[in-house]
Amino acid sequence: MSFMSDVVDTTPNVSVISQIEILRYNAPLYAYNVLSAFVDCAVIYPLNEEVVQATIALCRRCRIKLPDAVIAATAICHNLTLLTRNTSDFKYIVELHVQNPWDLI
Repeated sequence: MSFMSDVVDTTPNVSVISQIEILRYNAPLYAYNVLSAFVDCAVIYPLNEEVVQATIALCRRCRIKLPDAVIAATAICHNLTLLTRNTSDFKYIVELHVQNPWDLI
């Protein structure tokens, strides 16, 4: 995962929804500790009115799951590039910058 240093600034940026998704699984303790350490050093972007309104607009315009819409809206509102292996879920959101980190290897 050393290639991530080319993609992520010194501090990762994470939507509160991504925080929940990352930490909700019953991963083995060593994996959970790695994920928890990642989240602990990240800037967590909460839901605010701007993100809520952008989420509503995305859901009305695109067929997208609510958690994905919140994550996309967070990235758009904060001018961030969304890193995801699942780029197809976001293909209709033209104003969103999406990058599959595995394409950077």
